[in-house]
Amino acid sequence: MLIDYHTHHVRCGHAVGELEEYVQRGIEIGLSQLGLSDHMPLLHVNPAEYYPEMAMAMEELPRYVEECFLLKEKYRGQIEVRVGLEGDYIEGWEADIEQIVNAYPWDYVIGSVHFLGEWDISDFRQTHNWDGKDILSVYRQYYDAVQKAARTGFYDIMGHLDVIKRFGYKPAPELENEVIQLENAALEAVREAGVAMELNASGLAKACAEMFPSRRMLERAYAAGIPLTVGSDAHDPKKLSENLDQARRTLYEVGFRELATFEGRRRTMIPLEI
Repeated sequence: MLIDYHTHHVRCGHAVGELEEYVQRGIEIGLSQLGLSDHMPLLHVNPAEYYPEMAMAMEELPRYVEECFLLKEKYRGQIEVRVGLEGDYIEGWEADIEQIVNAYPWDYVIGSVHFLGEWDISDFRQTHNWDGKDILSVYRQYYDAVQKAARTGFYDIMGHLDVIKRFGYKPAPELENEVIQLENAALEAVREAGVAMELNASGLAKACAEMFPSRRMLERAYAAGIPLTVGSDAHDPKKLSENLDQARRTLYEVGFRELATFEGRRRTMIPLEI
């Protein structure tokens, strides 16, 4: 049973492909379940004044949900479509996030930290914000936000848990133990919250050249009993499930034998196939 729980489409502005193209591609490559999980609209910045093409417009959100559910029914029997959202965690905006999470009958919600204030640490156009920063301090701020996100109860899956490494900015090697402590604190928050996390294969194509999260975090997650799912984070139907074969093999090597799936925000574990 092959799955991909992290995808983006044209509505978000920085991806290509209609939702139905993803569904058709999923059928073509033999997926059993496809998660549609586009970005939550921007809340804490004015979209008209911020960087363009960051997320779907707020007025598009109900249309997105409606189309997802229409496709879920249209392709029933050919592929199991799951209706999801990648819901940014933004400190101070919890009430607004909760309102969106509770407004629709999602199958699952991914909790991801992209923003530290108005800085999207995952946006290639904003890497200049690293200039002059103490890298370890940024890591501390990021992992503190991950812990807070996990504790909200808003999310079913914690997304790309160490995406802070995406562009290759890392504290000096002699500070590695401190980084490990930050990672472990984030993982403990995920464990305590009782939520799943994803192995996001997209990092293999980024400057960090490593999946999110790292193998050492996966090993810690396995020891802690945290359920895992997998996602390609595809922004093009042609890239659906890209590198998920490697992701599944890595999980199997670490010791995982099941993957988390969701419907109606209820988790079901399925066998991990490699």
